[in-house]
Amino acid sequence: MPVESLTTEQMNLHPLDVLEEVLSAHDRECERVSETDLFLEISGRWCDYRLFFHWQEELDALHFSCIFETRITGDRSAEVHRLLALINERLWLGHFDLATPEGTLSFRYTMLQRGAGPVSIEQYEDLLDVAINDSDRYFPAFQFVLWGGKSAEDALDAAMIEVAGTA
Repeated sequence: MPVESLTTEQMNLHPLDVLEEVLSAHDRECERVSETDLFLEISGRWCDYRLFFHWQEELDALHFSCIFETRITGDRSAEVHRLLALINERLWLGHFDLATPEGTLSFRYTMLQRGAGPVSIEQYEDLLDVAINDSDRYFPAFQFVLWGGKSAEDALDAAMIEVAGTA
């Protein structure tokens, strides 16, 4: 079903029902884990991402996490935390996080909806675009810190170099 064909009646459905329609319209397969939780996996530019959506009825809020397939080990975690702080200073929406003790990196964002009406199709599309684009943009910086032994500052500088053309 094309996204544009969602009716007003469908927009008044549970927020995750609408999200399922949006994902389906973009040929994304997702799994409804429970009434309040939705999961899907997608391939990014550098790695696969696990996307989790959780609807919290009491807060009228949609919590979103985009988890990287990489793990952070102890000896580089301090430098990763420095990198997280540098990256998060640049972001307008959401933030990157390091979950402990699992050592998983993720992009997180919560959309508060109290009094705002239903989440629009465009808001869902924007959320996915921002999360995937920012995750793809900053993933190399995390790799430079983890596997290249670079400082947070050097890793961020190297990851932000814009490449012109193709090889």
